[in-house]
Amino acid sequence: MARFQFRARDRQSVEQSGLREANDRFELARFLRAEGLLLLEAHEIGAAPGAQMPGGLKKNVSIDLNTYIRRVTLADKIVFSKNLGVMIGAGLPLTRALDALSRESHNPKFKVAILAIEDQIRQGKTFAESLSKHPKIFPSLYIAMVDAGEKSGKLKESLSILASQMQADYDLVRKVRGAMMYPSIILAAMILIGALMIVYVVPTLSAVFKELNVELPASTQFIIDFSDFFINHFILVILGTAGFIFGIIAFFRTTVGKHLADNVVIRLPVIGPLAKKFNAARASRTLSSLLSAGVQVMEALEITARVVQNHLYSHTLSDAKKSIQKGETISKVFLANEHLYPSLVGEMLSVGEETGESSKMLGEVASFYEQQVSEATKDLSTIIEPVLMLIIGAVVGFFAVSMITPMYSLVGAI
Repeated sequence: MARFQFRARDRQSVEQSGLREANDRFELARFLRAEGLLLLEAHEIGAAPGAQMPGGLKKNVSIDLNTYIRRVTLADKIVFSKNLGVMIGAGLPLTRALDALSRESHNPKFKVAILAIEDQIRQGKTFAESLSKHPKIFPSLYIAMVDAGEKSGKLKESLSILASQMQADYDLVRKVRGAMMYPSIILAAMILIGALMIVYVVPTLSAVFKELNVELPASTQFIIDFSDFFINHFILVILGTAGFIFGIIAFFRTTVGKHLADNVVIRLPVIGPLAKKFNAARASRTLSSLLSAGVQVMEALEITARVVQNHLYSHTLSDAKKSIQKGETISKVFLANEHLYPSLVGEMLSVGEETGESSKMLGEVASFYEQQVSEATKDLSTIIEPVLMLIIGAVVGFFAVSMITPMYSLVGAI
């Protein structure tokens, strides 16, 4: 018996879709006709032998290019987790809930993944095992919490915690990115305006100076030489700039580059304190979510170490794991690394360990530092604005003085 995803039309010309088991399409058409439905389209879904498409779908399933190009966003997973938790809480079977969510999803790639997960569950796999087949969509944090929820019989609660965790993480990242949006736009506009002046304004003034045989200051000559080089070797400049940018990006993706960037960011005057609060909030929120879902402490620390992106924080969490193996507390490691984690994290965790409410205390710490990051990003915009104005003023002033000075010399000579 095979499973088919179908579209059909009833006597009122209203289209319906769903999943149905049948031996073949002809039997499926007979079943639907008995219910007053006319079969329009059917695709076989399952793990039967044959060429497979991503997500376990058969080769005859029509998948557009968006299935491969479009990625599954964090927002997609938040909605999925919230809705799945509500459906399971209402008593709906997991496979039926997944079927409904696959039809509601507007993301082709996510739709294929959900159908594949549903198919794996029908074959006897657990939900966590089925999710693990899609590591690019569902990270280890997600899988571990679902696994803990299944084993403890609290899958609904685990999904609710996951949705809250991802929502908090999403809001945190969005606020930081939002704070950097304004300076990025200003810098991009400044570079564009500078390029236009180098290409169109400087050559005109340079021609005037050469014609009048005016002695040029060093700063003026530098701008003219730079303009000539930029115009005469435009393609070389563009390729060189692009190569430099890609080289920098490639370097910072290496282990050495990441470690260098992590150390520099933590030590920057304004960005450093913000980065510390951001990483403290993310680590605390992740660890709190895992512990409250019933994940073992050792596994929770290992997963959290992979979630935080700064290697300094990852090493601290790995040290905490080793401390537990020696019989020590997690808070001891946090308190010993106050240059990374504010003392409040270690103190609150210490209280939580004494009272048996570590996850609750970490959740409160996460909420506190998430609020701190939110306020800091607002302050960051306020600080960056005058700094940018000073930089722009300095650049414009240098250009203006360099190009106007020869004119004063010319007037003085007359």
